[in-house]
Amino acid sequence: MRAVLCLAAVAVAFAAADTYVVVLALPDMMAGVGLSIEELQRAAPLISGFLLGYVAVLPLIGRLADLLGHLPVLVGGLVVFAFGSFLTALSWDLSAMVVGRFFQGLGGGALVPATLALVAALYPAERRGVPLGLVSAVQELGSVLGPLVGAAVLAVADWRAIFVLNLVVGLVLAVAIRGLGRSDAARGRPRRPDVIALLLLLVAGAAFVLLAIEPTALVQDLTWGALYVPAAGATRWLTPLGLVTIIATVGFLVKCGLRPGVRRVLGRIVAEVDLLGALLLSFALAGVILAFATADPEVAVFSEQGTWYLVAGGLALLGFVFHLRRAQDPIVPRGAFARTPAWGSVLISFFVGAALVAALIDVPLFARTTIYGDSQLKAALVLLEFLIALPVGAVAGGFLTRRLPAGVIAGGGMLLAAVAFVLMARWDADALRSLSATVVLVAGGLGFGLALAPVNAAILATTEQSMHGLTTSFTVVARMVGMLVGISALTTIGLRSYYAAQADLPSLSSVCTGGGMCEDYQDLLIGAAIAQEHTVFAGAAVCAGIAALLSMLLLRGAPTRALSPSATVTAL
Repeated sequence: MRAVLCLAAVAVAFAAADTYVVVLALPDMMAGVGLSIEELQRAAPLISGFLLGYVAVLPLIGRLADLLGHLPVLVGGLVVFAFGSFLTALSWDLSAMVVGRFFQGLGGGALVPATLALVAALYPAERRGVPLGLVSAVQELGSVLGPLVGAAVLAVADWRAIFVLNLVVGLVLAVAIRGLGRSDAARGRPRRPDVIALLLLLVAGAAFVLLAIEPTALVQDLTWGALYVPAAGATRWLTPLGLVTIIATVGFLVKCGLRPGVRRVLGRIVAEVDLLGALLLSFALAGVILAFATADPEVAVFSEQGTWYLVAGGLALLGFVFHLRRAQDPIVPRGAFARTPAWGSVLISFFVGAALVAALIDVPLFARTTIYGDSQLKAALVLLEFLIALPVGAVAGGFLTRRLPAGVIAGGGMLLAAVAFVLMARWDADALRSLSATVVLVAGGLGFGLALAPVNAAILATTEQSMHGLTTSFTVVARMVGMLVGISALTTIGLRSYYAAQADLPSLSSVCTGGGMCEDYQDLLIGAAIAQEHTVFAGAAVCAGIAALLSMLLLRGAPTRALSPSATVTAL
């Protein structure tokens, strides 16, 4: 099973890398579906669709991991991730690409709580620190490797090659984990393939590929070209090939659902999982995600449309709370977060995400504003100093968790991150040219890394084994929601600071006597942009400080150490 854990950690890192690869490839992806770079707002569903899949149904997936076991969820998550990569690679318009990104998020999001719960199943509470630190480290290492892999692929191939690579690696990992996780008896038992299901899958796949790539010879043929003529409207889904894809896919799913093993699993899910509660919780999370993911920070924290998303999410949350009080076996069992470190870990994860996103987004922005101009690659390389330190801190935090209280480690790490942000808020235009800026970035990365393993160890140590998939999913959700809220709120506040600083600037004519944009006035504009970043970094310092304080207060009672003080006294 430890070999399975290693492969699961690799899968987590790979899914994390995909997030950052897409950020790098986004302009090319937009061009691939007919969008220009000026239409960036129209491409927002590529991000929000991924987040919806990653976050909104994560509690349900965590509950399924507790019910069905961690291995089926890991394998299923990788298969869904590969399926989403397949759809994205062959997308011909924005809607098809958004659906593909949704399935990528759905599959990638399932990997984290299942892997953390697998650690809890393999190791006792006092020995989880190191493996949790290693899992956190490889997850963050994915954020380092993602831009590098993306740049390497884009240097030699089209953006679609990234998702073809995702498809291949996802399926290979799924097969490997399934093979290692099966018992010896199961390995030796011959299995009869479902020929009809495989045939339907091949038909659906072939029809979809032909639909996506539109071979010129086939499209222009007088007979076969009819396969690409829509029965109504202009969408490809209503062409004969599109209809064949839909019908064959539905037939494949129905045929798989009729298998005895699948019927048993579906029966258990219907009988034992609170599907209504899961649906209400998903709607509540979706409302929050869409409200902030569709926001324009230059206008407000969330858009006018986002207000309605929040209202809908709030109503779903009220319905969820009411349902929890009446349901016999709710998706979140009563008392699941009864102990302070359990719900405290979720709250801390929110503020960790809100602070972390400021470094991920605004450090490269600061670099481009001050010394690197339009070089996105050089600005991204500045962030690597922070990102490389993060997994190192995660491993160190895992080792320290065996000897020190979780609250002390997480609190100390987030305090270090807060100090780093305070120093960033004092950077001038030449700050990144000095070694001190590297020290600050490394310290910030180490601080965030130190907090990861103790927070996860605390929630695992204070919740029941049968709920680890569910409870750890809430820490992932909280961190992602914190990142969404943080980037929207901090950017909005920072832009207001920028506009205020810009309003105080003298007129262009009074500074530049020769006409045009002179160097002195350009320096004044850069100063206003630096003021914006200072405001964001200061806000991130506050979020990190809150996370540090909450860690000290709320994680004190978590039994995560190898030798607690009481155990030491008893031994003596």
